[in-house]
Amino acid sequence: MVGTLHRQRVAFWHGTGGAIASARRRVNYRGQHHLRLQNAGRRVPHRRDACGSLQEQYAPGHIVIPDQLFDRTSKRAQSFFDDPLAGTDGLVVHASVADPFCPTLSGICYAAVQATGARVHMGGNFVTIEGPRFSTKAESRVYRSWGMDIIGMTTTPEAQLACEAEMSYAVMAHVTDYDVWHESEEAVTVEMVIQTLLHNADVAKDAVANAVAALADAGPSPRAGWLANAIITNKSMVDPAVVEKVSLIAGKYFD
Repeated sequence: MVGTLHRQRVAFWHGTGGAIASARRRVNYRGQHHLRLQNAGRRVPHRRDACGSLQEQYAPGHIVIPDQLFDRTSKRAQSFFDDPLAGTDGLVVHASVADPFCPTLSGICYAAVQATGARVHMGGNFVTIEGPRFSTKAESRVYRSWGMDIIGMTTTPEAQLACEAEMSYAVMAHVTDYDVWHESEEAVTVEMVIQTLLHNADVAKDAVANAVAALADAGPSPRAGWLANAIITNKSMVDPAVVEKVSLIAGKYFD
C-alpha cells in the first residue's frame, strides 16, 4: 500500500495474517525487499515486531528499539548474492552487518515512541529463532545467559537483506510476554501475544506517524554506498546477465 503521510510518500507492507507464519522459511524475503526498493527507494524501512522478553526490565507492554541481532535461524535465504536458482553465481559480495540496525533510524523510532508516552527502551540484543514453535525453558535460559534481551521469529533475514540493499532498517519491538523462563509469570501463548499487540496498536500507529514526520528532515539513507567495498569479484569478470539480475540492488557499481 502506497500513500502520503505528513507530506511524505510512504509505502506500507503488512503481514500475511498468520497464513504462513508457521513456515517463515517459505516467505519470499528477497522479493519483498525488491518491492520496497521499487516503491520506496533506499530510504528507511522499519517494522513493528512482537517479541518475548528475556530480561526482567523489559516488561510486557514495553517497546524495545534493538541495536543488535543474534541469528538462530537455519532455513532462510539471507543474501541476494547466493542464489544459483536466481542466476547470481559468479558474483561474491560480503556486506557488513556488524550494525544490523541503522542507528539514525533507530534514534528516530525511539523518539517517535517516546512522544506517544509509551515505555520504550533504546538498545538491546534481539535473538531470532526459527519457529514456529516457542522456546523450551532450557533454550530460553541459555539465551538469557548469553546476554540476549528479547526474542522473536522475525527480523532475520530482513535486517541482513536491508544491509545488502543499502536500506536503513530499524525495529519497534513490542514486548508481549516473558517467554518461558520467568517462573512467576504465565508462559507465552498466542492469545497473550495478540492481546498485547492489540493493546499497543494505537501506540504503534502514532509512533509510525511521528517517525514519518521526523524523516522529512532526515536526508538520504546513511546506508547509501554500503556495498562500495563489499564486492569481492573483479567487476570486469562478472557476467552481464548476473549484473542484470542484481541491477536493482547493486547495478550502480557496474555502470
